Amino acid sequence: MSVETIGWSIPQWLEAQRAASPEEGLARIVAQVKTFKPDDVAFITIASEDVLKQQWAELQSIPNAKDLPLYGVPFAPKDNIDVAGMPTTVACPAFKYDPTEDAVIIKTLKAAGAIPICKTNLDQFATGLVGTRSPYGAVPSALNDAYCSGGSSSGSANVVSRGLAAFSLGTDTAGSGRVPAMHNNLIGLKPSRGAFSATGVVPACRELDCVSVFAQTLPDAKLIFDIAAKYDPVDSYSRPLPTPMPASFGAKPRLAIPDVPLWFDDVQNAPLWEKALDEYRAAGVELVPMDFDPMYRLGKCLYEGPWVAERYTVVRKLIESDPEAMDPTVRSIIALANKFSAADQFDWEHLRRDLVREIETKFADFDGFFVPTAPLSPKIKEVQADPVARNAKQGTYTNFVNFSDFAALAVPAGFREDGMPFGVTIIGRKHTDYALLEIAQNVLSKKTRKIGALTKETEPLKSDVVF
Repeated sequence: MSVETIGWSIPQWLEAQRAASPEEGLARIVAQVKTFKPDDVAFITIASEDVLKQQWAELQSIPNAKDLPLYGVPFAPKDNIDVAGMPTTVACPAFKYDPTEDAVIIKTLKAAGAIPICKTNLDQFATGLVGTRSPYGAVPSALNDAYCSGGSSSGSANVVSRGLAAFSLGTDTAGSGRVPAMHNNLIGLKPSRGAFSATGVVPACRELDCVSVFAQTLPDAKLIFDIAAKYDPVDSYSRPLPTPMPASFGAKPRLAIPDVPLWFDDVQNAPLWEKALDEYRAAGVELVPMDFDPMYRLGKCLYEGPWVAERYTVVRKLIESDPEAMDPTVRSIIALANKFSAADQFDWEHLRRDLVREIETKFADFDGFFVPTAPLSPKIKEVQADPVARNAKQGTYTNFVNFSDFAALAVPAGFREDGMPFGVTIIGRKHTDYALLEIAQNVLSKKTRKIGALTKETEPLKSDVVF
């Protein structure tokens, strides 16, 4: 069988799988997975044919399986999300274990017909925005091997950009579902906190973590949100969504933008940012320059404050018994937890609440925010030479979002002179996920754009229409 399936979107997979016999549907997935190379740094585990057959048999046992919204659609979970039949490593071989059951979000997607085909590489213990902190290799952007894929969900974004999976799951604590979307020219949906179950997901910071979605188009991202956003009573951080959720901010959304954007000496992203501002204004969005200092200060709390202690709780046994088994940069970051006391935690939490209240008050008249997804497009060698400082800069427009209980949607916004993609992010208060999609639709649906690293492009007034 040919591998014409590479690059297919969810609708393309769904149409073909529904038209095929069960045997043909399985063979189509197996053929695609056989194209994956074991030394491809985007993967940590590639599903064996036996695992694929088992998953396919489970799918076929569901009554009227072909009516399912994701029937036979392959997807790529990040390797901090449990998938039965494939090990979970969190990019640390010494931490590796074999889960006996799927994470709840995997169960939900499989019940909708989807097939997990791999486990993707990541910054170890989901600690990083660069994609270079893994013993399995530094994951490059799908568009240029010299540049970072972004992290920590580096492999998940890379494989969708290359068309090896129809969609993928990442996780996002500080921006890991958004920065890789920019560097791989994808849609990155960072849902409202608690919208997706985190049961069966190895945590980074449980109170902030969000499972996220990488997709080729806005409708594909919305479809996964529609299916996966379910209350999970087992997950103590899960929250039911309001009914109905707002689908729009109205005819003229009002978004705050940074009055003096921080680019850290990069000169190629600023012109694309200005072009994006023009496009969104033309689509009816009011963009108001504002001082973003409270967001910048809030974002710095994530790694300068005691929230690294939440990461420490996950790896305590390993870091205390075998610290050399960890990536040195990741270990040094998580080890900062030892310098904080319980009293420090309360001091920093009070600061966080004060900053959140300042943001709530200062921006009360706005529907949300509009920012560059990341200020830099770094090369892998640049990050390896300066791993902490460059990573910190990449979180300038992302770190504050989960702290503030916001939803966010990263979308493509053109290409730099060096050929790397640029991206912007639309941010709103919790449970405005659909309204963010509508704003993006009003811009992206009107034009043709390249999808990921593929040769195909979107169709105006069709591909990016969600409502």
